[in-house]
Amino acid sequence: MYKSIASHQMTFEDFNESCGMKLSRTDEWYLLASRIDWDAAEAIYRRNFPSRRGHPAFSVRMALGALIIQKRMKLSDRGLVKAIAENPYYQYFIGLQAFSAECPFTATSLVKFRKRITAEMLEAVNERLLENGGSTPEHAKERQDRPDAPDGNAGTMILDATCSPSKIRYPQDFSLLNEARERTDAMIDSLHSQLDGKGKHPRTYRRVLHKAYLAMAKAKRRTAKGTRALVRRLLCALRRNLDFVDAYLSRGGRLAARQARDLATIRALYGQQKAMFDSGAHRTEDRIVSIAQPYVRPVVRGKAKAPVEFGAKYDVSIDEKGHARLERLTFDPYNECGVLPDALEKYKARTGHYPRRVLVDRIYRTKANREFCESRGVRMSGRKAGRPARNDKAGERELRRDDRDRNEVERFFSREKDACGAALIVTRLAETTLASIALSVLVANLFGIPFGDAFFVLYLVEGPEPSGTCHFCDFLEA
Repeated sequence: MYKSIASHQMTFEDFNESCGMKLSRTDEWYLLASRIDWDAAEAIYRRNFPSRRGHPAFSVRMALGALIIQKRMKLSDRGLVKAIAENPYYQYFIGLQAFSAECPFTATSLVKFRKRITAEMLEAVNERLLENGGSTPEHAKERQDRPDAPDGNAGTMILDATCSPSKIRYPQDFSLLNEARERTDAMIDSLHSQLDGKGKHPRTYRRVLHKAYLAMAKAKRRTAKGTRALVRRLLCALRRNLDFVDAYLSRGGRLAARQARDLATIRALYGQQKAMFDSGAHRTEDRIVSIAQPYVRPVVRGKAKAPVEFGAKYDVSIDEKGHARLERLTFDPYNECGVLPDALEKYKARTGHYPRRVLVDRIYRTKANREFCESRGVRMSGRKAGRPARNDKAGERELRRDDRDRNEVERFFSREKDACGAALIVTRLAETTLASIALSVLVANLFGIPFGDAFFVLYLVEGPEPSGTCHFCDFLEA
């Protein structure tokens, strides 16, 4: 059951009197509390509670506000509960009636909050937030210096893709097969205790195989011949274990829900590894790189630090105001060039016109995308197709300006990952992983876009606090 209680919070003056303190009106959390459209978030959040019976759930302001604080301050679940109990500004931000020495929820409640707040809900809240947000100082000046195009197009859109890696172990073929073997050994033990009790246990050679795995894992140098030999042994052992499990299941054995999900993942993993071993290949479609998180896919990024990342891939667009939006978010390693037409159409739906220019890197500059932009009067950044003209100084200046302006999306990715928790996603479910990335984009916009006279500079939590930033616990006794 869900009851709407977000609108019953007392005024800020009464909140001050209740805790016997004088709170500052310049604190960022007090100012940010009025920027989020809690009613719009509640309209989506209450769909999780179709029944009118039961204990009332926590409000959307408390749930979403707690996750925003956690994402911004990089706190663990227990650390967030402790911080909310100590900070009156946090309590006002999540909509409490008065200051309390205890947090209204426990650390385990955050698990439910993350499951209920979806990526679609956060994108809707982000869109409502951007409707009332102003332009960043550098973008506001840029818009004044550049008039609209004569064909009716106006503004600039920057588009780029990145990946937020999930917290998984680096996937080695022999380590994945050994983990699958150990999990099937546990299934065999469970099924054997159900059906045969103290009868003869199937022989799985787990000690011998574990010793062989450790020898390869601890080896300073791994030869291709030795790795292939170990993969062969683990494939045979996994096939034998799966046969034992199938035999027990045919006799009426039952697995726990988590073991049943792992068994389906292990079957798919065995099929992929067996096909790659037989063909001598190292690639396959929808490759499983984690048994606990089978939705994670390898994403080839071509970066010097990490050529391949394992996590969700997404495109972010930034308009002429400095507002960032998610254009596509998925675990599939898609090609970014197909996102550009949809992003331009969404831009027109929001503003009523196409942008005057779109700033993208080389992968977006396909022939189809060039024709799409030319037919709609949108200038795409980069060199034009064909032989470059001689002594085209104006064109060279335009290229340099486009490259300089396109760095805005790289700065946003840096802020989003370093200060908003998108550098490493620690959630374990597919839906909570996508929601965590959408929340990082929302928090980056929330602390990076001016609203009225206030403007907050997003900085690293671990680093030194910049001058002029308000302190969170700056209060005086009444």
